[in-house]
Amino acid sequence: MKNNKLNISFQYFIYFSILGVFLPYFNLYCHKIGFSSFQVGAVSSVKTFSTIIFPLFWGYFADKFSVRKKIFISVNFFSSLLWGLFFFSDDFWFMMFVMFFYSLFHAPIISFLEAFTVDILGKDKKNYGKIRLWGSVGFIISVFTAGYLSDKTGIFVIVYMIFAGSVIHFFLSLKIPDKSVQEDKNKGFEISFLKKPETFLFLFASVLMLGSHSPYYAFFSIYLSDSGIDNTFIGIAWSAAIFAEIIIMYKSGFIFSRLKPRQVLVFSMLAAAMRWIVLFLFQAKIIILVSQFLHCFTYAAFHIASVLYIDELTPEGKKTTGQAVNNALTYGLGLMSGNLLSGYFYDICGGGLLFLAAGITAFTGAMIMWYAGFIRKKSESA
Repeated sequence: MKNNKLNISFQYFIYFSILGVFLPYFNLYCHKIGFSSFQVGAVSSVKTFSTIIFPLFWGYFADKFSVRKKIFISVNFFSSLLWGLFFFSDDFWFMMFVMFFYSLFHAPIISFLEAFTVDILGKDKKNYGKIRLWGSVGFIISVFTAGYLSDKTGIFVIVYMIFAGSVIHFFLSLKIPDKSVQEDKNKGFEISFLKKPETFLFLFASVLMLGSHSPYYAFFSIYLSDSGIDNTFIGIAWSAAIFAEIIIMYKSGFIFSRLKPRQVLVFSMLAAAMRWIVLFLFQAKIIILVSQFLHCFTYAAFHIASVLYIDELTPEGKKTTGQAVNNALTYGLGLMSGNLLSGYFYDICGGGLLFLAAGITAFTGAMIMWYAGFIRKKSESA
């Protein structure tokens, strides 16, 4: 059991180390090589569009044929191979093409990893955050390192860093433990749990929550860079957010032994609304830096609560599918639509108004999630 947890922890460390380079700097890289704001949003949306479709496709085969580990290894291999194509051209349409096929294989990795983790933890699921925090540690190290190296050597270094991380991730995936459910009656693709009102409303609220994050993920670095802020501070700002995230991850057992996931979800969405409105109102470095610490609620607490809540709502034998549906609709549909809208409106109205719209969107999600929790509480007491 201890070795299994260690293996999963390394998986999170590498996966989010890669993400710590990609999220803050890949869009900035596209911006630096001459892409328009719409093109930046389009490339990002290709990746998030793939997150809607392909995790469901891979999740179906994983549950249907009990081949989750084999698929996990395969998608890691091909995603690392395809990322290497970015070395050959920075043409917009070429990059769109490569990003689509890269995302086809990369998209299901996190939902598979979440399913592995929940299975291994068993009854100890409330301590999920203590394993997931190693992803945050990897993110904070890589985001600061990438910021420093890109200032010293040029922004293209991020392509090398992501490729190296992807290759390492593939080799680590070979040893991942698999505890997936094997009963024949539970195999296959099943989404009847989506018909429950509380499930639908939770996913809808989560789509809005992730959509509200799109200006942050797609344009926060560009917004700061356009304001004259150097890459090193951008790295520090991202790192501050992840440092705060680690604290919540470590204390997840304490939090979720006292609060229900649905309560944490509502609070996280309200915190997001406040965070984005602060970025709309203020541009001072110190205020921006302080607002980054709200990330502990807007991402860390929200993410843990989402994983635990969808696990509650998903029947046994469908856990890979459940996590895939959650990731597809939230990190897929939510971010894709948000990226497209952000890319279109960034040049028109600027980053400030985008963050105001994000705040209103997150608040709307909080109200919907509150109502979803009310329905679930009512059904539990019936």
